[in-house]
Amino acid sequence: MMPIAPLSISSSRRWLALVVLAVAALAVPVPSRSQPAAACPPTAQPPTVEQAQALMRAARDRGFLWRVQKDGRSSYLYGTIHVAKLEWMFPGPQVLAALRASDVVALELDLLDPSVMSALQTAMAPTPQQALPDNLAARLRSQVQAACLPPDLLSAMSPVMVATTLVVLSGRREGLDPSYGIDPMVSVMARNLNKQVVSLETADLQMSLLRGETPKEEQDAVAQVLDQLDSDTARPMILRLARMWAESRYDELDNYAQWCDCLNTDAEREAMKRVLDDRNGPLADRIDALHVGGGPVFAAVGCLHMTGPHGLPSLLRQRGYQVDRVPFAKAHTELAGDASAGRGSDERLVRPPASPR
Repeated sequence: MMPIAPLSISSSRRWLALVVLAVAALAVPVPSRSQPAAACPPTAQPPTVEQAQALMRAARDRGFLWRVQKDGRSSYLYGTIHVAKLEWMFPGPQVLAALRASDVVALELDLLDPSVMSALQTAMAPTPQQALPDNLAARLRSQVQAACLPPDLLSAMSPVMVATTLVVLSGRREGLDPSYGIDPMVSVMARNLNKQVVSLETADLQMSLLRGETPKEEQDAVAQVLDQLDSDTARPMILRLARMWAESRYDELDNYAQWCDCLNTDAEREAMKRVLDDRNGPLADRIDALHVGGGPVFAAVGCLHMTGPHGLPSLLRQRGYQVDRVPFAKAHTELAGDASAGRGSDERLVRPPASPR
C-alpha cells in the first residue's frame, strides 16, 4: 500500500499518502457507526447464512497471490486491501486453496485477537497534547457528523485517527467499507479451518506511523485531510485503488508511483521508504522465520507491500525462495457489479468463530 507521510516530514500531499495508507497498508480498525438517517451512506451489514453461501459460490479470485518455495515447502503471499465490497470478502478458488494448504496464517495485525484490539484502542486514544484549536476541532466535528459517525468518536480517538477513519469511510456510497476488509475475513476463515493465526507487527508500530512529533504537525495533517474531504479529493483515489485490487491489475499496482502523485519530493520519497521499505524487511524476516520453523505460511498483508525491489516477493527471493506469482482467471469487474465464477460453498468457513485462538 501506499503509506502516509510521517508527520515529522512536511508535505503538501500528506493527505494523499494517508488515503493510500488507510486503504492498502495499515490494518487499523474502524469503529461502529450510528444508525444511518436517510441522507447517510449505507451502513455495512453482515450477510445472512443464505447470502454467505451464495457469495461463496460466486466468489472469484481477487488481489495478488504469490507462491514462495523453500526447503521443499510452499508458502503464500497474498496482497490485500483494507476497504472492500461485501462480495469481495469471499476468496476465490486459488486463494482459498492456498489458505487451506497452509498451517499458519500471518496478518499485519490479527484484529480478532483481543490483545491486539486492546493495544490498538490504547494506542488510538487521544492525549491532552493532541487537542485541536477550536476552529479545526469544529471542522473535524462537522465532518464526523456529516459521515453519520457517533460524536463520542472524538473522545475515543486522536484527531489524526479520526481523520483517518473519515478517509477510510469515504467510499461507502459506492459500497466500499472497512467492515468488508479482506484481512478480517481471512482471519475468520483461518480460525474455522483450525489454522494458527499470528500478527506480523504490533499495534504500537502501526499507530506510530500516524503520530506527529509535535502538536503542530498533527494539526497540519488533520487540516490537510479535512481540506480534501471538503473537496471530495480523497474518494476518487480510494475508488481507483479498490478497482485495481478487485481486478488484480498488477501492472497498475507495480507502477503506482507513476500515477499516485505522492512521490514528487524528497520528503515524500523518504516517507514512502519509512512506511513501506523500512517495514518490509522485518515483515520478510518474520515470514521467513515462520516458514523455516514450521509448516507452510499464508501471509496476507496490504498489497503495496508487494511491489518493487524492496517488496516482499523480491525480499523473499533474496532469502533463497523461488517466488512465482499465481495468475488468476481474467474477468472484467466494474465497481458497481462483479463477474462471478461458480463453485461449491462451505458455510462453516465464514461463520464468526466462537472464540479467538
